[in-house]
Amino acid sequence: MNINSVIGYYLNFMKKGRHFLFKYIMPAVVVFVSCLAAKGQAFLSGKITGSKNHVGISGASVNISDLNISAGSDSLGNYQFRNIPAGYYLVSISAPGYATKIESVIIKGTIKKNFELMRFPIQLNEVIVTGVITATARQQTPVSVATVNKDQLLQNSSTNVIDAIAKTPGVSAITDGQSISKPVIRGLGYNRVLTVNDGVEQVDQAWFDEFGIEADPDAVNRYEILKGPASLAYGSDAIAGVINLIPEDPLPEGQVKGDVLFNYQTNNGLMNGMFHLAGTKNGIAWSARVDKTIAHAYQDPYDGYVLNSQFGNFNADGTIGLHRKWGYTQLHIGYFDMETGIVDGTRDSVSGVMERQVAYPNLNGGAPTYEIPTHQEQTSYTPFVINQRIRHTKIVWDNSIAAGGGRIKAIFSWQKNQRQENNDPTIPNTSDIYYSSNAATYDLRYISPTLNGFNFSTGTNGVYQSSQSLGTLLLIPNYNFFEIGAFAIANKKIGRLNLSGGIRYDERTFNGIDHWVDSTTQAPVAPGAPNGFHEFPGFTSHFSGMSFSFGGTYDISKSTYVKANIARGWRAPNVAEAAANGVHDGTVVYEIGDPTLKPETSLEEDLAFGVNAKDVDFEVDLFNNNINDFIYARGLKNSMGQDSINNSLNAVGLGAAPVYKYTQGGAQLYGGEISFNVHPASISWVQLNTTLSYVTGGLLHAPDSTKYLPFVPPTRITADLKFPVSEIGASIKNAYLKFGMLSCFQQSDVYQQYAIYSGLNTALTPYEYAASKAATKGYTLFNVGAGGDIVSKGKTVCKLYLFCNNLFNTAYIDYMSRFKYYPVNYTTGRVGVFNMGRNVSVKLLIPLDFSPEQK
Repeated sequence: MNINSVIGYYLNFMKKGRHFLFKYIMPAVVVFVSCLAAKGQAFLSGKITGSKNHVGISGASVNISDLNISAGSDSLGNYQFRNIPAGYYLVSISAPGYATKIESVIIKGTIKKNFELMRFPIQLNEVIVTGVITATARQQTPVSVATVNKDQLLQNSSTNVIDAIAKTPGVSAITDGQSISKPVIRGLGYNRVLTVNDGVEQVDQAWFDEFGIEADPDAVNRYEILKGPASLAYGSDAIAGVINLIPEDPLPEGQVKGDVLFNYQTNNGLMNGMFHLAGTKNGIAWSARVDKTIAHAYQDPYDGYVLNSQFGNFNADGTIGLHRKWGYTQLHIGYFDMETGIVDGTRDSVSGVMERQVAYPNLNGGAPTYEIPTHQEQTSYTPFVINQRIRHTKIVWDNSIAAGGGRIKAIFSWQKNQRQENNDPTIPNTSDIYYSSNAATYDLRYISPTLNGFNFSTGTNGVYQSSQSLGTLLLIPNYNFFEIGAFAIANKKIGRLNLSGGIRYDERTFNGIDHWVDSTTQAPVAPGAPNGFHEFPGFTSHFSGMSFSFGGTYDISKSTYVKANIARGWRAPNVAEAAANGVHDGTVVYEIGDPTLKPETSLEEDLAFGVNAKDVDFEVDLFNNNINDFIYARGLKNSMGQDSINNSLNAVGLGAAPVYKYTQGGAQLYGGEISFNVHPASISWVQLNTTLSYVTGGLLHAPDSTKYLPFVPPTRITADLKFPVSEIGASIKNAYLKFGMLSCFQQSDVYQQYAIYSGLNTALTPYEYAASKAATKGYTLFNVGAGGDIVSKGKTVCKLYLFCNNLFNTAYIDYMSRFKYYPVNYTTGRVGVFNMGRNVSVKLLIPLDFSPEQK
């Protein structure tokens, strides 16, 4: 049987989506679980004490990430795990005010293991679960991984799930106002960065400029950002790296806890409320969450209210899992719904105030026009036309089953993604753009036991997606694709040396559906109909890719280490690159795809050196990334050497559009990140954290107009000075005061063809055209924050977090903003819409505890 036959066989099943998941997979796993239920069980217990006084620590958390379980210590510091699968696990022990301890433990039969924690407020090492066989200490993984934990999220402010991590070293975001941010890792974004949410690949429409990540920041407990090709573990679309949104761990046995969060921001009137409750009883763990966020238009010093940047989103999710001696099985259901305005930047020529697009039956024949909004409209929480609604529904079934000394990991998901854009005020409830997709993902792998420092994992994973265009304007055809990949990864520890490597092969079959439209109305018609236009000829493309990774870490001493890695990644062309044939409404150009494009392949070398000591830690990460067959849109020329113009959509009001066609060439990006943190053990009341991020590069052997890529971020420096105080009297604990600075350098490496791609020219938009050719200025922002826990009778009543971003209300436009070349303000001569001004965030977190009193 050849590979096409195999793909066709799987395709028939995966088209069933949910039916396939529950009709075929679930019964098989249930039978397998029942067969393994009689396997041996293990017990782990012990005591957690302080390293100096050896007194038991109450409320410490002991976590085994590979089993998705945790235990809490009682009033004497005792903890226990009952009826868990025997094996070799990485155990993480943490407690407020103590350094996290990470230790590998062989659990077989009844094991007693005590742990001592050092009094230290800084977490020097962390457990990583992204792109590795089993949970691994960050210092021992050869790839570059950044993390953002829950405390960091609470102590800062953000407006969406990617904005929360956009200042992480090596990470930035392409922004469409305050509601939409697209992640960029080391200068690459869109379908080159893969998002993992609740343990599975997020399957959506990442190729579009105005589509962000459909996830709520309140549902994220921790971020892991893998920087560099991750195709070995995840297949296509992880050529630049992975953003892993990790939910909270299940609670220890017998606990029922939750929290209520309130957040208000002054600049945009953002109001966020979240309720979360979870518990574990008799090995059954459950969790439920609901939250709502609304915000009106944000403000900046030059534009005032940025009209139609308001948004609102609703999120609800629930999880239930069963933990037994054979492992665990867990079901997660989530729903995310966001409505957001889309800023077009049109202004009143006299006042410079941003105008609202409207249509009245008795004015101008009902044609769209603009008017100056009232103050009530400027502060409205309801988006105007142009707006979009994004919904993402997801069901995830996660299983881990003991198999001898190893285990079988099986995780499946069904996802439905719906994106609607309404941009015509004459028909405000009609979606011009409407993409609706169904998808299923699967991941089956065997993880071997660890013997003499060696373990391996082998398996298969992939995705199926079917998408329909249901709007009145079509840029892409209806399509479906199926991807299947097989991989093998191994680790070996030899003294101080940790080696890791693997190989993977993927096949993707992409089907573009044949489609005819009426050339005057764009409505679908039968083939050969009068005025019929064959907009999307049907096609089938086959893509394949080989990925590998090999690297190692070496502990020079207990606190000093070096890392090196080389990895090859790949990415299949997305639907726009392969099949676009229409006006890209967000850029006003006519795009033409090419189904004969080759997959991108990359080869990246990474080198890192780090120190992890009690008084100071720092890490230097360097990378060089060469990409073959890099896909990009290039403007076409007519026979006269001028920009090629397409007039086919004049009839539906879109007008003439410059023509761009996707093509390929070589690209190179290189740079690195530096983090330097000072936290003197003898002066525990002061900490200094600094970072530097640098990336440069572009297309090889290309003319100046296309030499640089559109969204490669400028050099960035951050610095935070923090003064933690463990106690202030009897009522305040874990208090802190911090001051921060962020400085973005000028970006002079500008993508010159952005002018045409944004519909700019010297005749009609001379100011905007000139701005698009010039360097984007740098800027420096300052921030300040404070917070602490309010305590009564030894219990935390609430936690308060205050944070002021852009303290001095600096006016700036970030290079990564898609608003930077928006229409000129003729009253000031300034081009573009500026980023948010001063913003004060107030968060109140109320912990809930319904657990029985500890004896």
